[in-house]
Amino acid sequence: MSQGTARGTESEESPRVAGQVRPPAGSSDGASAQPAVSPVAARSGVEPYETPDALMPADLRQWVVDRLPGFAIAMDVLDVSWPRGDSRVWRVTSEVSAAFVKVSPTPEDFAREVRGYGHAAQCLAPGEAARLLASDPGLRAVMTSPLTGHVVRGFPLAPDAESRVHELAGRLLRRWHDHPVPAGPGVRDDIMTSVVRKADEVTGLLERTSAHLTDAQRTLVERVGRELPRLAEDLPLVFRHGDYSTRNWLWDHRRGTHSLIDFEKSDHGIAVEDFVWLCCASWPTNPDLKPAFLAGYGRGLSEAEQRALPLFTARLGVTYVDTGVTRQDPKLLDRGRTILTRMVQTYS
Repeated sequence: MSQGTARGTESEESPRVAGQVRPPAGSSDGASAQPAVSPVAARSGVEPYETPDALMPADLRQWVVDRLPGFAIAMDVLDVSWPRGDSRVWRVTSEVSAAFVKVSPTPEDFAREVRGYGHAAQCLAPGEAARLLASDPGLRAVMTSPLTGHVVRGFPLAPDAESRVHELAGRLLRRWHDHPVPAGPGVRDDIMTSVVRKADEVTGLLERTSAHLTDAQRTLVERVGRELPRLAEDLPLVFRHGDYSTRNWLWDHRRGTHSLIDFEKSDHGIAVEDFVWLCCASWPTNPDLKPAFLAGYGRGLSEAEQRALPLFTARLGVTYVDTGVTRQDPKLLDRGRTILTRMVQTYS
């Protein structure tokens, strides 16, 4: 899928929603049936496939059998993982229950996922996020309840419905950000150090990608290294979702509800970083969505946030360019340059 052609889509390739939650042909408002979708399987970029146990490891299968009623008697297992090969996701159903099972690639990812589900349970209303049914650190596995609705990314929405979704997404994120999560000693220093490291890395990225950038793009990337660490000192810190993009939003048209999935990147960080995906993908292609989102969020961006957001986004763009050059992947190269062009056009 070419980048920037579909309104409200992400800068990544838009994956087909797995099986039963793929947008129906000709739908423009999400009014069709809204079957349950996994809070992790919704990220699947491939059609789910089925084998006798869908390649679920034996120890994981036993863990599910012990926790899902009726699963040992009659089971249906679908592997709905992304093709990228890091985490694994299965949809498991029995005659009396259903759930989704995810295995995280690292202990750190698992810990963030579990903590994110705990945060969601405290600050979001029922149905705005899946419930964590069980978890096992040894298996790095979580079992979660299904949600209703369609993944927003790639799902055709009428303009008024799309604006409504973004407004609700802003409201939800504000509650997520406002709910206090105690930060350990040194967390702020760690976050500032991380920003400095990211800014320093941009110098090397620019050296490797300079020949593939325009003068205006190079100037913008140079500003990332020069200005971002100083701006970060004045930016509010929160417990971030970490991947707040439309691929992780669900919209149930019949209920008029928005919900959130995927918490493996949730952690303390800078609030405005949760706006990066919207800044690089949704807002440039449909400017009406930004005021809708910020109206829901309940405040506009501060002066420091307005200056920092395009710099965080430009860093993402040049990272894509660098990866595209290194892998000789024209899709990634084009994706990165599209992001940088949008930042130059919108904020320079």
